Amino acid sequence: MGVIKLKRLAGTWWFIMLVTVFLALSFRSSLADWNDIPTGSMKPTILEGDRIYVNKLAYDLKVPLTTLHAARWQDPERGDIVVFRSPADDKRLVKRVIGLPGDVISMEHNRLSINGETLTYETAALPAEPEPGALYRYEYLPGHGHQVQFLPSQSFMNSFRTTRVPEGSYFMLGDNRDNSADSRIFGFVPRERILGRATAVAMSFDINRGYKPRWERFFNTLQ
Repeated sequence: MGVIKLKRLAGTWWFIMLVTVFLALSFRSSLADWNDIPTGSMKPTILEGDRIYVNKLAYDLKVPLTTLHAARWQDPERGDIVVFRSPADDKRLVKRVIGLPGDVISMEHNRLSINGETLTYETAALPAEPEPGALYRYEYLPGHGHQVQFLPSQSFMNSFRTTRVPEGSYFMLGDNRDNSADSRIFGFVPRERILGRATAVAMSFDINRGYKPRWERFFNTLQ
């Protein structure tokens, strides 16, 4: 094979690789992505070692490899689990939407009130991997119910005074209420910082047991 043909072949392969990388990055930035979970701030819903699927088309369409919005068709709803960039340090975080634009919210001893109505809480069954000393409750957000975890020994953030969510922003909380850095720490999250909705656990590995697969969590829908 001549030198010229080899150069053409090499150039073709480089072009294919570049196009493949570009398409993969575009897919992850605009259509769908995954997020590894390193902390327990969303327990018992999401565990350390989970890899969650993120639907980046849930709310809008972004220009590939940018944060620019090409189209918007829906806003996050109360109870959605979303991935967003923290207003504090730009890190990707996973939390639950609690307060919508215009909502008036407060919390007293881990009991949320939204627009003047105190939420209902019921005792929940223990999860598959309960944390020592934790309490588990079922929290009824308007239109959405889910489990939450409380740690009585770490209850220094269990109350905040009445506040109104600004237009164009959202109030986020972790389901592990006493061990989550969320809107109680970094404030409201602007709409443009929300990257997508977390919809399922793609796979899960127990980081405390040599990354043993948690087969029962694979492909589980997130509530």
